Amino acid sequence: MVSRVRRALRMQLLPLGLGFAALAAIVGMQSWLTATQWEENQAIRDTFALQRRITSALSLVQEAETSQRGFLLTGEASYLDPYRAAVRALPAEMAAIRESVADNPARRQQLEQLDSATKDRLAEMDAVLRLYTVGGSPASVARLKEGRGKAAMGRVRDVVSEMQRDENAKLQQRLDISERADDALRFASFAVLLGVLAVAAYGMAAARRHLRDIAAAQESLTAKNAALESAIETGQAAEAQLRQMQKMEAIGQLTGGIAHDFNNMLAVIMSAMSLARRKLSRGDTDVSRFIEAASDAAERASELTQRLLAFARQQPLAPQVIDANGTVTGMSKLLRRTLGKTVRIETQLAAGLWLTHVDKSQLENAILNLAVNGRDAMPDGGSLTISTANRTLDDRHPAGDVPAGQFIVIAVSDTGIGMPPEVAAKAFEPFFTTKGVSKGTGLGLSQVYGFVKQSGGHVDIMSEPGKGTTVNLYLKRYLGEEQPNDAGADADGHEPVRALVLVAEDDAQVRAGSLAALRELGYRVIEAGGSAEALRKLDAHPDIDLLFTDIVMPGMNGRELAQEAVKRKPGLVVLFTSGYTRETAGDDVMPERSSNFLAKPFTIEQLAAKIPDVLGTSRAPAAAGSGGGR
Repeated sequence: MVSRVRRALRMQLLPLGLGFAALAAIVGMQSWLTATQWEENQAIRDTFALQRRITSALSLVQEAETSQRGFLLTGEASYLDPYRAAVRALPAEMAAIRESVADNPARRQQLEQLDSATKDRLAEMDAVLRLYTVGGSPASVARLKEGRGKAAMGRVRDVVSEMQRDENAKLQQRLDISERADDALRFASFAVLLGVLAVAAYGMAAARRHLRDIAAAQESLTAKNAALESAIETGQAAEAQLRQMQKMEAIGQLTGGIAHDFNNMLAVIMSAMSLARRKLSRGDTDVSRFIEAASDAAERASELTQRLLAFARQQPLAPQVIDANGTVTGMSKLLRRTLGKTVRIETQLAAGLWLTHVDKSQLENAILNLAVNGRDAMPDGGSLTISTANRTLDDRHPAGDVPAGQFIVIAVSDTGIGMPPEVAAKAFEPFFTTKGVSKGTGLGLSQVYGFVKQSGGHVDIMSEPGKGTTVNLYLKRYLGEEQPNDAGADADGHEPVRALVLVAEDDAQVRAGSLAALRELGYRVIEAGGSAEALRKLDAHPDIDLLFTDIVMPGMNGRELAQEAVKRKPGLVVLFTSGYTRETAGDDVMPERSSNFLAKPFTIEQLAAKIPDVLGTSRAPAAAGSGGGR
C-alpha cells in the first residue's frame, strides 16, 4: 500500500515539477528582461546627461564670446566677469564630458576636436583682449577682422552639432530597445500569472487524488507505528538498563578507589594507635612517632574527603573578591620551592586583569595541583608557564554547559611528555592517573575540575604527546564594587584581648576536642551540648565574644540558634562548623555567608587561622596556651 502511494505521488509530482521548472524559466527571463530594461534606462539617462554637458560647454564658450564683445564695445571691465567665469568653468565641464565618453573611441575623437577648437577660440579671445589692453580698440578690431576667432567658433559649433546628432541617434536606438524590452516584460509577467494559475489548478486536483491514497495508507501505517513504538519502548528499556549498569560500574570504580585509600589510611591509624596503647601500657611514653603517623593518616583521609567533595561540587567554599595576578605572584616562592630547580617557572600576567569571586585557598590549591602535575610530566626538567588573560565567551564555545559571559583565564602550561586524546579525555575522572603505583591518587585534577565547576567556571585541557599540556581555568568576572580582600594580620601594636568562645556541639567527643583545641590556642571557653543550653549560657554570660556552633543538631539547628543568639546579643560573631555540605544539609540549614564556616574535620592550625579571621585580629588570644576556661 505504501509503495503504491509513493508511486502515485511521484507520477502526480512530475507535472508539478515540470510546471515549476517552466515558471522558473519564465521568471528567470523576466528577471533578465528587467535587468536589460534597467541597463537601457541607465544608458538613456547617461545620454541625456552627456547632451546636457555638451550644450553646457557650448554655452560657456558663447557666454565668453558675448562677454568679450561687450567689453570691446564699451570698455567697461564688468563686462568681462562672465568671460572669466566661463574660462574657469570650461575645464571642469570638458573633464566631465571626457569621463562620460571614456569607453567610446568615436566620442573621444570628437571630444579631442571639440577641446582643440575650444582652446583655439579662447586663445583668440585672450589675444584680442591683450591687444585691446596694449593698443586700444583699433588693434583689437583689426585682429577680429582676421576671422580666426570666427573660424574657431565655427569648428566648436560643428563638433557640438555632430556629437549631439550622434547622441540623438544613439538615444533613439536605446529607446527602441527599451520599448521592446518593456513589451517582452509585460508578456512574461502575463505568462507567469497564467503559469501560476495552471500549476495551482493542477496541484489542487492532484491533492484531491492522493489524499484518498494517503487515507488508505494511514491505516496501514498506524498498525506499523504501534509495532514500532513497542520496539522503541523495548530499546529504551534496554538503553536505560545499560546506562544504569554504566552508572553502577562508575560507582563501583569510585567506591573501590575510596575504599582502597581509606583502608590504607585506617590501617596506619589503627596500627599506630595499637602500638601506642601497648607502649603506654608498659609505661613507655615514647609514642610521638605513632601519634604523628596517625595524625598524618587522618589528615590524608580528611584531604581525600575534601577532594571527593570538590569533585562532586559539594565542598564548602569561602569565596572572596581576588586579583588572580596577585594570587599567582604570591605563590611564586611556594611554586619554586615545590617544583625544584629543574623546572623553569615563567609567568605571563595580563595587564588590567578583571577581578573574580572565588575561594582563594582553593584557587591556590588548584594552581599548585596543576603545577605539580606539570613538573611530574617533565622528569628531565622543562618550562612551566602560568599565564592570565581576560576572555569573553559566547554561545559557540565548545563546552555547552558554559554560559556566555566574561571570564578570566588562568592557564598552566608545561613542556612535558603530553597525553594522547584518549588519556586527556579521562584526565578529570577521580582515581584516574597516568603515574605509577604510589605516585598519585588520581584526585588532583578531579578536585580542580569540581572546584572550578562549583565556582561557576569551566576547565579545559589541551595536550599533545611530546609537546606538553595546557590546562585552562575559566573563572567568572566579578562585576561588583567590592575590592580584593588582601587584609593581613593586625599590626597596630595594641594588646590583644583573650576572647570568650561559646561552643555548641551535640556530639560529646567532638565538643571535647573543640574545647581542648580552643584552650590550647589560649581562648576562654564555655560549652553547651545543644541549642537550648547554648541560649541559657549566652544569657548567663553576656561577655561571650564568639558562638562556635555545629549546624546539624537535634531540635533547633545551628542556623536557627545563631539567629536567636544574635537577636539576644546584637553584634555577636558566629562561626559555623559541620561535616555536611549545603547540598546534603539543605539551603535552609546552612549559613548564607560561607566565609564564616569551618568544615569538619579541621586541624588546630585551621582553627587558629579561622577564628581571628572572623573575630578580627584584635580579638585574638593573648598567647597560645596562656589560659584555661570555664
